[in-house]
Amino acid sequence: MSRYFHKVAPIFPYKFYSRLSMLFLILVSVQSCKSTTALMKKEASLTDTQATRETKYLFNKIKEIAKQGYGFGHQDATAYGMGWKNKAKEYRSDVNDVAGDYPAVYGFDIGHVELGNIQNLDTVNFGQMKKLIQKADNAGGIISLSWHAHNLISGGSTWDTTAFVKHIIKGGSLHTPYRAWLLRVADFLNDLKDKRGNAIPVVFRPYHEMNGAWFWWGAGNCTPEEYKTLWRETVDILSREFGVHNVIYAYSPNGLNHPEDFLRYYPGDDYVDMLGLDIYQHGTTEEFVEQLRRDIPLLKKIATEKDMPYALTEVGLNTIPVPDWWTQVFDKEMANSGIAWALFWRNAWPDHYFAPFTGQGSSEDFVRFKKLPHVLFLKEVKRIK
Repeated sequence: MSRYFHKVAPIFPYKFYSRLSMLFLILVSVQSCKSTTALMKKEASLTDTQATRETKYLFNKIKEIAKQGYGFGHQDATAYGMGWKNKAKEYRSDVNDVAGDYPAVYGFDIGHVELGNIQNLDTVNFGQMKKLIQKADNAGGIISLSWHAHNLISGGSTWDTTAFVKHIIKGGSLHTPYRAWLLRVADFLNDLKDKRGNAIPVVFRPYHEMNGAWFWWGAGNCTPEEYKTLWRETVDILSREFGVHNVIYAYSPNGLNHPEDFLRYYPGDDYVDMLGLDIYQHGTTEEFVEQLRRDIPLLKKIATEKDMPYALTEVGLNTIPVPDWWTQVFDKEMANSGIAWALFWRNAWPDHYFAPFTGQGSSEDFVRFKKLPHVLFLKEVKRIK
């Protein structure tokens, strides 16, 4: 192309090239709009029948991501990292410091929004969180929200397993204050706006890891039927009563002890848009690999039958002590798994982090991981239209 223009330069005047360049830019723009419109027009069967067109677009994009590889995600990626915290003066991430690009998926938690607090349970200011979400969305990233809600009956944390689910579903003595909680959640979700004033679409996975016993909504702290009712009522109240239409609802159990655990608490296809699993490496590499090889095929099978995208909604190895863990352990198991993304947990303290930072022992391997063609960071996911 460049040689062609060099040859004809003496023949045609400058204005010709200006007009030709403008025509080229218009054609590129039109083609880009066509691709975006095509993805917008694709069918998207979501729980919320009034979901915004941006939410439907995101749902279709998530499906497209899985066809090209899987996205890398990180919890609180731009809120804080090792030795720094975003106080609205800088925009960075440990991941970008190491690999030269930001995550494709940004995880945030809205725990304590239900209390009316100004910051979440991990000391991230909610106003700041909204700005970080807006910036990530504007850059082409995907937002995933979890909700470590307080214990309404005891006043304790989300890990206080005092049972009360039966009291907050309809007919229960605490249903009214629970609705007040959901109104605050709705206000937060509805206040997520892009620069054009449109609601920013998010993947929301409330009441995750329900097959574990460590949360008040978990196994042993409520019955499967109570859990299903809580989920359905939560979705209905948010979407039908409080006007939340920018949410893709994700159901994400913890790693499975038994295959039937995955659907034991499942609220039904009409109330779920996306499936996930939370799987951490707590023991040996061999044990972790064994669990991935057991659980991911089951997740894929169920998701395929339901025609839903699926992801590793939480994953990681704390402090990443294995130098080549990214390429020789994790990616070897995930490369052709069909997951849309893997969301690694946060970088909180020197003994609690799940992504590398400058100088961390797995950093070099992480750079190799980032360069794999099927591992997608922000720049690659942004191109998927």
